[in-house]
Amino acid sequence: MPELFIQAINLIHIVPIRLNHKNSNVTVAYGDHHSLMESSTMKKLWQMLTKPSSKYSVLALVLVGIGITLAGIFAVHKGFEHASQTEFCTSCHTMQQNYEEYKQSVHFKNASGVRAECVDCHQPKDLPSAIQRKLGAWKDVYNHYITKKIDTPEKFEEHRLELAQMVWNRMSEQKSKTCKSCHDYSAMDHAKQSPEAAKAMTEAAAKDMNCIECHKGIAHELPNMAGGFQKSFQGLQAEATAQGAKADKLYSLGEKYLYATDDAKGKVEGKLLPASEVTVLERKGDMLKVEVNGWLEKAGKGRVMTEYMGKRVFKATIRGEVKANEKVIKEETDPATDIVWQNVAVQAWITKADMIDNIQPIWNYAEEMYGSTCNACHAAPDPGHFTANGWIASLKAMSSYYRLTKTEERTLLKYLQNHGKDTGGAGAH
Repeated sequence: MPELFIQAINLIHIVPIRLNHKNSNVTVAYGDHHSLMESSTMKKLWQMLTKPSSKYSVLALVLVGIGITLAGIFAVHKGFEHASQTEFCTSCHTMQQNYEEYKQSVHFKNASGVRAECVDCHQPKDLPSAIQRKLGAWKDVYNHYITKKIDTPEKFEEHRLELAQMVWNRMSEQKSKTCKSCHDYSAMDHAKQSPEAAKAMTEAAAKDMNCIECHKGIAHELPNMAGGFQKSFQGLQAEATAQGAKADKLYSLGEKYLYATDDAKGKVEGKLLPASEVTVLERKGDMLKVEVNGWLEKAGKGRVMTEYMGKRVFKATIRGEVKANEKVIKEETDPATDIVWQNVAVQAWITKADMIDNIQPIWNYAEEMYGSTCNACHAAPDPGHFTANGWIASLKAMSSYYRLTKTEERTLLKYLQNHGKDTGGAGAH
C-alpha cells in the first residue's frame, strides 16, 4: 500500500485531475494531459526511427542511402545538362523567333567558328548562380503554359522590351560574368582592333564596365526602346488629369502656350517649356493664371527665360503683352562672363491640362528616357559628367543616333541640365 500511494503521488505531477463535489466545482490542474500524449507519440516515433533494423544490417541501409543520394545527384546533373542545350531552349514555339534572330548574329556564325550557345550567355558558369537561374526559369514555364503571355509573335513584340530589360538587368547585376567567361579585357589585343574599338575597350577595361552596357542587341533584335518611357509619359498625363491642377505650384509635362488673357483661342504670347515650374494665381474654368519666374539677359532682347543665371536651361519664351508685364525682382552679374542678368517674373494664362504637382515624376520619366535612348548604343555618361551648358552640345552630337520628338528631347535636355556638374547633380565631379 505505501508503494502504491507513492506512485499515485508521482502521477499527480503529470496527469491533470478534476475534482467535482456535489456542492462545488473545483478543478486542480497538475499537468497537461494533452502534452503528455503528444510527448509519448513523438517518443514512440523517434524510437521507431532510431531502433536498429531487425531485418537489414546497418551497412546495407547506409549503402542504400548512398545509392539513392548518388542517383539523385546523377539525375539532377543530367537534367541540368539536358536543360542547358540550345535544342531544349528553343523547343518551345515561343522561342523560335528569338532563335532565328540569334542565327543571324555573330555569336552563331563568325570568322573564327566559335559559337556561343544559349547557356553561354544566359546561365552563369558557377553552380550556385546556375541553380539560381534554373529555379528562376519557373516564370518562363508559367508564362508559357498558364498565362500564354508571349505565345504569338505579336504578343512577343508587345513584351519584347520588358523581357529584354529583365535580361539586361540580370547581366548588369552579375557584372556580365557570362560575357566575361569568354571575353577577357586582359586578353584583348587593341592593335588588332579598329581605332574606335580600341579606344572604347581601353576605357571600358579601366572601369571594368559591364559588357551589356554597350552591347545590347548583340544576339537578338533590339526592342522599341521608346515603348517604355512613352508608356510612363501616358501615366504622367493620367496622373495630371486625376490631380486636376489644384496645387499652387505646378510643373509642365510638355510645352504650353502662354496667353495674355483667359481666352485659349486668343493670340499666343509665348511658350512654357517642359518641366518648368509656375505659381498659380487664379483659376477660371480650364484656364490658369500663373506666374513664371526666371532669368533674362539684360543686354539681349529679353525673350528667353532661363532657370539659372548664366546657364542656358530654358524655361519659357515671352513676347507681346506677357513680356510687357514683366517685373524685375533683382539684378546680378555673372562672375564667369561679366554679363548682367535680371531675375524677372511674368504673369500669363495657360490651359490646366498636362500640369502636375511634383517635378520628381517628370525627372523619373526623363531618366528612363535617357537610359532607354542613350544606353542603346553605349554606356551613357552620368548626368553629372557635363555642365548644364555642356549638355547642349553633347546631346546634339548624339541626336543622329536617337529618334525623339522635339518635346521629348527638350524634356531630356532639361533633366540632364538640372542634374549636371554645376547644378548639383548627384554624379557631379
